[in-house]
Amino acid sequence: MRSVNPYLNFNGNTEEVFTFYQSVFGGELQLVRFSDLDSGDMGLTAEQQNGVAHIALPLGDSVLMGSDVPEQMGTISAGTNFAVSVEVDSADEARQVFGGLSESGEVTMAPDKVEWAELFGMCTDKYGIQWMIGYTGDVEFGQP
Repeated sequence: MRSVNPYLNFNGNTEEVFTFYQSVFGGELQLVRFSDLDSGDMGLTAEQQNGVAHIALPLGDSVLMGSDVPEQMGTISAGTNFAVSVEVDSADEARQVFGGLSESGEVTMAPDKVEWAELFGMCTDKYGIQWMIGYTGDVEFGQP
């Protein structure tokens, strides 16, 4: 397993939040907007297209990550606006970890190839904890 990192979700103010965290911790922000993705408009308004699809702030050996969640994708509230992001070493390990965590839980996004990973999936385990499992392989974010 490569790393385990927190992933935070917000209702449209992710850039503001991460700019604050950057002022506290330092470091360089890596930001991708919804309009930067090759996924089309995904039914988002022009304002939502300008929202943060993914942001990362390296903190030592860890990375604090996050995104905006447009209202069509659900409502976010403090205390439930996070997931644990796990980056694994292989597609097989991703499937095994995802299968274990999603058993008796809820699959939000079945593992599949996405713009930023060879295999990525999201689920909520039977205890209500949200997980993001990814195997990037040779894929660099934003480079399908």
